[in-house]
Amino acid sequence: MRVRTRLAASFAYVLLVVIVALTVPLAVIVRDRARSELEALARTNAQIIASSLDAERLDARDGRRLQREVERYAADAGGRVVVVDRDGTAIADSEREDVGEPFDTAVRPEVGEAFAGRVATTVRRSDEEGGDIVVAAAPVIDEGEIVGAVRTSRSISALAENVGRATAAIAAVALGGLVAGLLLAAALAGSLARPLSALAGVARRLGGGDLAARAGAVEGGDEVGELAASFDEMADRLERTVQAQREFVANASHQLRTPLTGIKLRLEAARAEASDASLARELDAADLEVDRLARIIDRLLTMASRLEEGRAVEADVDEAIDRALARWRERAALASSTLTAGGDTAPVRTDPHDLDQVLDVLVDNALTHAPGPIEIRTDLDDGRLRLSVRDHGQGIPPDERERVTERFFRGNAAAPGGSGLGLAIARELAERSGGDLRVAGAEGGGTIVDVWLPVAREAGPP
Repeated sequence: MRVRTRLAASFAYVLLVVIVALTVPLAVIVRDRARSELEALARTNAQIIASSLDAERLDARDGRRLQREVERYAADAGGRVVVVDRDGTAIADSEREDVGEPFDTAVRPEVGEAFAGRVATTVRRSDEEGGDIVVAAAPVIDEGEIVGAVRTSRSISALAENVGRATAAIAAVALGGLVAGLLLAAALAGSLARPLSALAGVARRLGGGDLAARAGAVEGGDEVGELAASFDEMADRLERTVQAQREFVANASHQLRTPLTGIKLRLEAARAEASDASLARELDAADLEVDRLARIIDRLLTMASRLEEGRAVEADVDEAIDRALARWRERAALASSTLTAGGDTAPVRTDPHDLDQVLDVLVDNALTHAPGPIEIRTDLDDGRLRLSVRDHGQGIPPDERERVTERFFRGNAAAPGGSGLGLAIARELAERSGGDLRVAGAEGGGTIVDVWLPVAREAGPP
C-alpha cells in the first residue's frame, strides 16, 4: 500500500509540475500581451489627438470648442484626455479638473518626455483611480515646433478583470487535467505497486533474518520478473555466505581457543614452579601476551560474526555500566586507576551484548593508554543517549582522531601491543543500532569518546 501511495504521489507531483510549468507562463503571457496592447492603443490615441491639433487651436481665445473636442476624444478613447500648452498649463481637460493648472510636473514625467519630442507610454499606480493606469503623452507639433502636448490616461481595472477571468479559465482547465491525471496515476500506480509491494515484503523478511525468503514468480512485466529473479539469486548467495561465515566462526572459535587455553595452563604451571625471579618475570610477560592474543582473537571473531539477524532489542544502560565496573574494577586497581560513573540514563535500542562489548572496548583502551581517573558519564539529548568515557591522559592528536576508529589503525604515539581493532568494533556496534561514535579531545586534557545510541521508546522483541 505504501509503495502504491508513493508511486501515485510521484505521478501526481510530476503532473502538477508539468501543469504549473505550462499554465503559469500561459497566464503571464496573456496578462503581458493584454497590457502591451493597451499601451499601444494609448500611444496611438495620444498621437492621433496630437496630430489633429495645431498652434492656432491651442492659442484660441475661446477654449470651449477645444474643450468639447477633448471631451469627444475622451469618449472615443475611453479614458481621460488633457491638452497642455507650451507653458505646461492644462488648457483643456475631459474631466474639467486641472484646467488652468500646471500639468508638466514631476509626477507626470510623460509630459516632459512629450515636450522633448518623444511619445511616452507607461503603466503606474494612481491614488486617484485607486489602481494602475496606462498613460501616454505625445507632442503637438506645428511647423516643426513643439507647441504643446496631449496626455491620455485610462484605468486598467477592466483589463485586470479580463485577465483574471482568463486566468480562472486556464486554472479550471488545468485543475480538470490534474484530476484526470490523478485518476490515471492511481490506476498506473496500482498496477506497478502490487508486484513491488510483494517484492518489498520478501526483502523485509530477508532483512529480518529469514534467509529462506524468496520472491518466486512475480507478475508485473519482464523488468519486475528480472528483478525478482535477481533478488532470489542474491538471497541464495547471501544464505550460502552466512552459513559459511557461521561455520567459520564456530570452527575458528574452537580451533583458536583450545591451544590458547593449553598454553595458558602450561605457563601458569611453569610460573608456579619457577624459583628464578628472572624466569618468573618472563613467564608473567608470556602469560600477559597470551591474554592479549586471546582478546585480539575475541575481537576478530566479534567482527567476523557481526551480521544483524533481527531488530535491535532494549538494553538497560545502568545495568550495563554496573557490569562493566564489576568486570574492570580489579584491572583498574592494578593499573592505579579509578572508575566512576554517573548521569541520566534511559533504556536504549541495542543488543545488550553489543553494549557490553562497547563498554569493554572503551574502558580497556582508557586503562591501557591513559591509566588514572576514568569517568563514565551518560546524558540524554533529543531522543538519544550519549555514553561518554573520558580519561586524563596525553590525548590523541587532532589529525589522528578521525582515523582511530579505522580497522588496524594505530597512532604514532600508541603504546606497543595493541591491535587497532577496539574502537573500530565499538563504532560498528554503535552504527549497527542506528547510533554513532565520536572521538574528541577533552577540556583540560585527555580523550573523550562519545557513543550515541537511540533511546528505546518501546521495548522491541528479543
